Amino acid sequence: MATSELRFAAKASLSPSELSDLSALVTEANWNQLAADWRVFIEYGRLHVAHTAAGRIVATTAALSYGGRFAWISMVLVGGEYRRRGVATALLRQAMDELATARLTPVLDATPDGSAVYRRLGFEDSWGFHRLIRRERQRAPATPRPQATCVVRPISDADWRKVLAYDAAAFGAERGAVLAGLRGRLPAAELMAERDGNVAGFLLGRDGRLAQHIGPLIAEDEAVACALLERALAALEGPVFIDLADAKTQVHSFLDASGFNAVRPFTRMLYRTSSRFDDAARTFAVVGPEFG
Repeated sequence: MATSELRFAAKASLSPSELSDLSALVTEANWNQLAADWRVFIEYGRLHVAHTAAGRIVATTAALSYGGRFAWISMVLVGGEYRRRGVATALLRQAMDELATARLTPVLDATPDGSAVYRRLGFEDSWGFHRLIRRERQRAPATPRPQATCVVRPISDADWRKVLAYDAAAFGAERGAVLAGLRGRLPAAELMAERDGNVAGFLLGRDGRLAQHIGPLIAEDEAVACALLERALAALEGPVFIDLADAKTQVHSFLDASGFNAVRPFTRMLYRTSSRFDDAARTFAVVGPEFG
């Protein structure tokens, strides 16, 4: 089918057959998302799609707005036979036009292949992170780590409001709805660190098609971050992803010793600026390129 025969639309809901199309795109790209991740964009963001006359979705771009300041662009996927025909660019520009109207700064996380494309569209490099994977739980003795003066425990419902306030101050915007969508998906990773009655850090996670994914990881320092990770990783079986900021070298060493290996680099890019919104000191691992 010619690209000109595709129809472009924003979706307000997804039928079972459309979810099946989206799952096929994720599988073809060898990405990690599940139906629960797509529902976040439907409920709290905007999902732009290209579909055939028969209604089959063959390409996507998603956007999530945060705090009236910036918005995440992600899930830029195109089915094999429609690639290199300008479909992704058309969807991306559609999303960016909506964000410009709303006066929101577009932000995205780019792979090395994508970064050159996004630079041509006006995006600038801000900072980098790497996806790391632990393929199975380590049976070795506990890995040495920096010692933290904090208590690590599961996040309770009574803690949730404090955790969200802590996150908003570090992330640069309130994102409670998106984070609430992660709760219950990976209970062993739903942890907070407490020091003198105050939140000193927290960790969340989610299940995935290829691996469990832990993040965001927000913490006061590397010792607290390692304490949260140690508790979660001891309880998680099977493959685990984490998207760790390149600047967090102590945590990287801890994860290396815990059996993690690098999968791929990402560059966080902002439209027409390189100035980040988040707190670099407290941002250890992101939710993922889908959500920021």
